[in-house]
Amino acid sequence: MGAWPAVLEELMRTRRAALVGYASLLTGDVASAEDVVQDAIIKAFSRGRAFTHVNKADAYVRLAIMSVFIDRVRRDERFRAAAPRLAVLGQAETSQPSGDLDRALADLSGQLRAAIVLRYVDDLTVPQVADRMGLAPGTVKRYLHEAQAQLAATYGAKFMLPDPDDEPAIPVTGHIKPAHSKGGQS
Repeated sequence: MGAWPAVLEELMRTRRAALVGYASLLTGDVASAEDVVQDAIIKAFSRGRAFTHVNKADAYVRLAIMSVFIDRVRRDERFRAAAPRLAVLGQAETSQPSGDLDRALADLSGQLRAAIVLRYVDDLTVPQVADRMGLAPGTVKRYLHEAQAQLAATYGAKFMLPDPDDEPAIPVTGHIKPAHSKGGQS
């Protein structure tokens, strides 16, 4: 049978809250984040992967969270394009995001939000974000610039982000790095 049942149990016991927090940065609300995490865990553990350590499982589930979220965004965008009358009915918000970062991210479209989270929360380079999202690097840069412009227009200097072409500095969890924080770090 293998060690995966114990790894799954430990992942759920010790890392579930962090995984839901990560997913909520993408989804904008905890209920949707829990659904995304559940789907990501099923995706990670249902294909016979032999996870022997919780760190490997955690890393894979985080990748699966982004994949599940992007798939949902694309599915929702296709649905709205195909059924515009029904989309209006489905846009009612079920919960209010909490915190400035959550509100700022909730204002962005799914693709822009995914690009921002991968670049500034997961601290990936633009090519890595492009690879993760299945897009060209130029498209990712456009998404990052669009998100920055939208955040600046709505929130002013409060959410100034570093240039997307700058290399990641130190991984940040749960917060977008302020533009002035990259100086002095190695």
